[in-house]
Amino acid sequence: MFLATRKFSKKSSYLFAASLLVDCPFVGDTTRRWALGLMFGWVALLFSPAQGWAIDLHVAANAQPGGNGSQAKPFKSLTEARDRIRAARKSGQLKPDQAVNVLVGPGTYRIEHSFKLTAEDSGSAAAPVVYRAIQPGTALISGGLTIPSDSFVAVSDPEIRERLDESVRDKVRVADLTSMFPKEISQWKTSFRGTPGGPWLYVDEQPMTLARWPNLDAENEGWADFSKAIDSGLADPDSEDPARRKARPGAFEFRDPRPTRWNLDEGVWLLGFWTHDWSDEVIRIGAYDAEKQVIRLAAPHNYGIMAGTWGGSKRRFFAFNVLEELDAPGEWYLDRKGRQLYYYPAETASSSSIVLATLPQSLVRMENAHHIKIEGLRFEYGIADGISLKETTAVEFAGCTVANVSRGGISINGTENTIRSCDLYNLGTAGISVRGGDRKTLTPAKNLVVNSHIHDYGKFQRSYAAGISVKGCGQIVRNNLIHDAPHNAILYGGNEHLMERNEIYRVVMETGDSGAFYTGRDWTSQGNVLRHNYIHDLGGGDSKHVNTMGVYLDDCDSGDTIEGNVFVRAGRAIMIGGGRDNRVVNNLVIDCPIGLHLDSRGMTWKQWNNPKYAGWNLEEKAEAMNYRNPPWSDRYPSLAVIMDDSPRQPLHNAILRNVFVDCSKQVGSFSGGVMKLLDKLDIADNLAVNTTGAAKGIASTKDIQGFTNIAGSTENPVQVGGSELSDGSFTRLKDARLTEALSSFEEIPFDKIGLFQDNYRHTLPVK
Repeated sequence: MFLATRKFSKKSSYLFAASLLVDCPFVGDTTRRWALGLMFGWVALLFSPAQGWAIDLHVAANAQPGGNGSQAKPFKSLTEARDRIRAARKSGQLKPDQAVNVLVGPGTYRIEHSFKLTAEDSGSAAAPVVYRAIQPGTALISGGLTIPSDSFVAVSDPEIRERLDESVRDKVRVADLTSMFPKEISQWKTSFRGTPGGPWLYVDEQPMTLARWPNLDAENEGWADFSKAIDSGLADPDSEDPARRKARPGAFEFRDPRPTRWNLDEGVWLLGFWTHDWSDEVIRIGAYDAEKQVIRLAAPHNYGIMAGTWGGSKRRFFAFNVLEELDAPGEWYLDRKGRQLYYYPAETASSSSIVLATLPQSLVRMENAHHIKIEGLRFEYGIADGISLKETTAVEFAGCTVANVSRGGISINGTENTIRSCDLYNLGTAGISVRGGDRKTLTPAKNLVVNSHIHDYGKFQRSYAAGISVKGCGQIVRNNLIHDAPHNAILYGGNEHLMERNEIYRVVMETGDSGAFYTGRDWTSQGNVLRHNYIHDLGGGDSKHVNTMGVYLDDCDSGDTIEGNVFVRAGRAIMIGGGRDNRVVNNLVIDCPIGLHLDSRGMTWKQWNNPKYAGWNLEEKAEAMNYRNPPWSDRYPSLAVIMDDSPRQPLHNAILRNVFVDCSKQVGSFSGGVMKLLDKLDIADNLAVNTTGAAKGIASTKDIQGFTNIAGSTENPVQVGGSELSDGSFTRLKDARLTEALSSFEEIPFDKIGLFQDNYRHTLPVK
């Protein structure tokens, strides 16, 4: 029952008093009937069409069953509140012009099914439905099972103790889940990318490490490696052996006796980068030959084991889900058949919460809903995506937290939805995935991701699980902070996206041939703008690594604008892999081994425009967009005539007014094919700066039009950049030697980059 509107404070008091009389055991039947009549009379008045005031419903974690949504008798769950709103709409008590506020009290609300909202749960632009935490950040929607710490006892089973390392047998604890979690526990697949089968253990709101080898703190950053493949597993169509004409599990030589300790019958899985540093996969061990020291996998890998050009170097992996390797504080293991949870607690820690994430669905699912707002709630502990929005319009999450889920944080497909000032972390795959709009008509979706903090993602899927993934047409990604991840920060494709004022650091920490911003292999991914972003301190950003990129337009991707960005220690800052019609304008690149790369792979690679190679059907993709006709031909006239304009050449790229400071290897890395086309490219007014005039270790440009070399000296260094850049003063050119050479350089609004304080984000994180 709806009990209050903010306009009727006196009437709400009467209603509250009446509700107390109804519930009081000491009043007579006559008084109770009078109170009920008063309540229903006021409810009818409050729902009358003439009102249009916001209705408040209350939800409390400690509520008793049978609540009516009043402050005195709140509902116990969001589902109860939703169902009451539905019933009121159907009965006509709640009118279309009446907004509803569901006020959620502090506490944990455990759910065993997704909280679902559909079209019937929608509001309107003037009267939205709002689910709001009374105290932001204190209401937790949980898909996990809290396990009492006293449920963990010493391991007494002699067979289990024998399998554990002697040094930890008395430190590991075990909890029996038989009664706590009687549901079936799924088994892992033979091979997979991304999320293992749940559940997953979290202690004090942090994910624990599934028992593994090598340990996270071992040398080589916790990786084992090998250098010899016995069988790549790739299909050989010309083989005389029919079994080798199709893909099969590969095998490799591993000269370490460690696998002899493992119970392969129970299952041991390896997460590895088997051929490419941008393609990870988890594959179970199929067999181990201890005499030959050969591991054979149980399933084939798409790219084979150490196959092709990229696979020639050492490959890396680690083993996990191995009881015998439960030997470090924070590690755990689940006996799925016996329902025994083993955990090695930190020796000095006193855990305040132990949660096993068990919900196999999204915590929140919205489909065809509109004008709903979620404010200040926390969503944690699931083994699927945190929040899923499908075909939604004008749905907003503001000041929310999505954390500790095995897949992605938030998935959006719709129009005019907003993720504002949210925190997302400890995610198995991506942070936020957003798509919508109509590419064929170039109709923008206008979804907005703004002022959100996304970090520690890609925990399970180590590649192509981005902080923000952008598809479709016309998304806006603005003022976000993204950091600490193995692969991309922003992965995008499609058209007319605006990605501006984002700060990105410590990404691409584990992978190669990848970028903080990444898009690739599509002529039609046009009209995207990357503007005023600060990209710094990437994983391979030092001078020894040039296979990490700040912005990476891969495999002939075309039609993007890279303008006014700041790159500091960002590897190969800007890489254009054979694409066309890209504008690189007014960027500042500092302390990167390579400032800009442009090659002509379309002219030399056999894959070019060849549908036999995955994704290389460039012309076919364009035909699917009807690219020779409006609106495409109007918006992208150069693309419309590409097949008559030397389509294999990287033409119409513009490189203007960029400043490259102290690049250690190359300022401009141009392939031989590009060097022959320089007169067809728009390259002008770029500076290559050697701040101290160092004779070695700092590159200059030679024989490249449109670049001017400027050198300072030890006594009189050029004043731009440096190791401490927090004040942003380096984003404007002050040194006379620079301003005289490039007076047209536009100041980059560094103070407007990154997170900002608003009604939902009151403090900024310490970096």
